[in-house]
Amino acid sequence: MEAAGAMSTTPSHASMVDSDDFDLSRLLNHRPRINVERQRSFDERSLGDLYLSAMDGRGGYMDSYESMYSPGGGLRSLTGTPASSTRLSFEPQPLVGEAWEALRRSLVCFRGEPLGTIAAVDNSSDEVLNYDQVFVRDFVPSALAFLMNGEPDIVKNFLLKTLLLQGWEKRIDRFKLGEGAMPASFKVLKDPKRGVDTLAADFGESAIGRVAPADSGFWWIILLRAYTKSTGDLSLSETPECQKGIRLIMNQCLAEGFDTFPTLLCADGCCMIDRRMGVYGYPIEIQALFFMSLRCALLLLKPASEAGNSKDDDIMERIVTRLHALSYHMRSYFWLDFQQLNVIYRFKTEEYSHTAVNKFNVIPESIPDWLFDFMPSRGGYFVGNVSPARMDFRWFALGNCVAILASLATPEQAGAIMDLIEERWEDLIGEMPLKICYPAIESHEWQSVTGCDPKNTRWSYHNGGSWPVLIWLLTAACIKTGRLKIARRAIDLAEARLARDSWPEYYDGKLGRYVGKQARKHQTWSIAGYLVAKMMLEDPSHLGMISLEEDKAMNPVLKRSASWTV
Repeated sequence: MEAAGAMSTTPSHASMVDSDDFDLSRLLNHRPRINVERQRSFDERSLGDLYLSAMDGRGGYMDSYESMYSPGGGLRSLTGTPASSTRLSFEPQPLVGEAWEALRRSLVCFRGEPLGTIAAVDNSSDEVLNYDQVFVRDFVPSALAFLMNGEPDIVKNFLLKTLLLQGWEKRIDRFKLGEGAMPASFKVLKDPKRGVDTLAADFGESAIGRVAPADSGFWWIILLRAYTKSTGDLSLSETPECQKGIRLIMNQCLAEGFDTFPTLLCADGCCMIDRRMGVYGYPIEIQALFFMSLRCALLLLKPASEAGNSKDDDIMERIVTRLHALSYHMRSYFWLDFQQLNVIYRFKTEEYSHTAVNKFNVIPESIPDWLFDFMPSRGGYFVGNVSPARMDFRWFALGNCVAILASLATPEQAGAIMDLIEERWEDLIGEMPLKICYPAIESHEWQSVTGCDPKNTRWSYHNGGSWPVLIWLLTAACIKTGRLKIARRAIDLAEARLARDSWPEYYDGKLGRYVGKQARKHQTWSIAGYLVAKMMLEDPSHLGMISLEEDKAMNPVLKRSASWTV
């Protein structure tokens, strides 16, 4: 059956797949397939209609996950469990029903229509802060859960209202933000006397550290593609408003400057890691999301001649050019495995001219001691950051999982990332999936890097804390690489704790044993992340809305040795 093919393991010299990882695919071969009438295939237009003549015959971007179209329809359970659970022969998990009830309690409405989910419904906390707002990045797993459950209207409302907010004039301390900036969050303000609802958006002017989110626009594009893929409805993405919104985000990211790298320069606090954690520069999370949004934009955009934007006629050519440069740069310079670590260990420094081997002048003595023990002989990952004389060797979960889903990672690299997770299970998974980064920074380094941030003490919050929301990204990566055993084991760990601990925001400790010292309870994306992981594992066809197939046009002449050695 088509859906089973999505779980075939990618060829990799580093990939070892357990035989029982394919039990689910055999089961799915015998279940009925729901046929849903769709419009012309969303991804079928990607090759012929995407204005790729600029590629000089190199071919276009073709997302071949058409076999993984997940309608999300069908009859929903009266108990609020996802539609996929009612269609498959799995024993119902009581936690799923509880999670759906909790997710629906977080819904917020605007003028009678559901618009999104607030960050947390923690009645035990005296301080509300901004947890009563709808965050763009936080809503993504909630949106995917609703799409998988056949409730796309909530997602459509969210996409349209955030698009409206993008059009607002954005000023912070008399400085005007770029036209394409998306808000970090927004709040629905209700006036019971007048009976009027209004929106108040935060573009970073109220955020801790006053940093605008670089990832909101990327997540918005990725979610628009997920909505289109899930529903088969092209009408939303092809509206002039959505087309303009995509182009504004792309123009802001592709603006020419003094950069010599195709990666995107970002400040600390611009992404999920929203405090000072030393990710300034070119963080892997932003680069992976940037890459994925570029690919999604290429699928969603209409040629400028059709969209009536002749002045932006080169936007798709610019996207294609950037994708090729970005994929080469990331696969070459951000990738680290045992072989590559040994090359860096023997680097010469102060090399000049285009023949230099150590192109970023990374000092071998800067390699941290923990890395030599952490790096297994089988496995690898994309490091946290690469810039002149600096390589952040930390492992970051979100960036590496998104790299797999976006096919930024080659099949060999994707397999190696999963190998690393298996080899270093205690370090990266522990007792609660999933470490946001590894390892934690402490002592003098913690003081200088975080500015003595009391929330980011070692193995807490974003400094090595464990975040249940990341389980949906891990599960999606596992399905794509055919490593279902990892996902099942991680979900089992989460199910043993999450409801009992009241769905906390994050966990503390080297193994993730303790509920975070400042973690909110009933955190919405912890709830939604679990639901998405559970539904994807039960029905892997859902992966199609959040995964992109490898593009062969970006694969030629990639030899790591050519990047680092003569």
